[in-house]
Amino acid sequence: MTAIRLLLVDDDPLVRAGLSFMMGGAADIEIVGEAADGSEVEELVDRVHPDVVLMDIRMPSVDGLTATERLRARGDAPQIIVLTTFHADEQVLRALRAGAAGFVLKDTPPAEILDAVRRVAAGDPVLSPAVTRQLMEHAAGTATDTRRARARERVAALGDREREVAVAVGQGLANAEIAGGLFMSVATVKTHVSRILAKLDLNNRVQIALLAYDAGLLEEDGESGH
Repeated sequence: MTAIRLLLVDDDPLVRAGLSFMMGGAADIEIVGEAADGSEVEELVDRVHPDVVLMDIRMPSVDGLTATERLRARGDAPQIIVLTTFHADEQVLRALRAGAAGFVLKDTPPAEILDAVRRVAAGDPVLSPAVTRQLMEHAAGTATDTRRARARERVAALGDREREVAVAVGQGLANAEIAGGLFMSVATVKTHVSRILAKLDLNNRVQIALLAYDAGLLEEDGESGH
């Protein structure tokens, strides 16, 4: 089995040492590099080719948000998990909108951080439904009319079934749960998710969820009694 190539980015050497010690014991994860600031990330990514980047948000020169935006703008970007001390932080939301695959708190138990790295490497989201809802509630306080109008314009490109799947993703449901609720196979759900990502030029399910929320699709679904 090929090991997951992991890059650690945090300005605190003690945090990096702790993560390195914790991750280094996993047979399926290889730490291929460390960075102390977001300004070092792109060059390191080009050199060591990580599958996943564990990225701190707050760093002195170039923060993790900017580094995430720069990386995800590239065609060959690795998956990114944001490291943070706050659950519903505006910068976390911005990182997710920029294409981060999820986030973990710095005080998360080691086993859960390892699980997050493995899931992201496999293409799965790392946000639980509860955390997704919490983020959405926070997003409600930061939404603007302009953002809603732009989001509605984008989701107008979706077909009816794609729209239903987008709402379900926004509710934090897994593929199997979506399949059961919409009476389709898991394979069909995956196909719809892939089409949504392609049509809307999104990176992952987290961005689908945020866009569905921004467009008001979850509110409409609640009002219709689904």
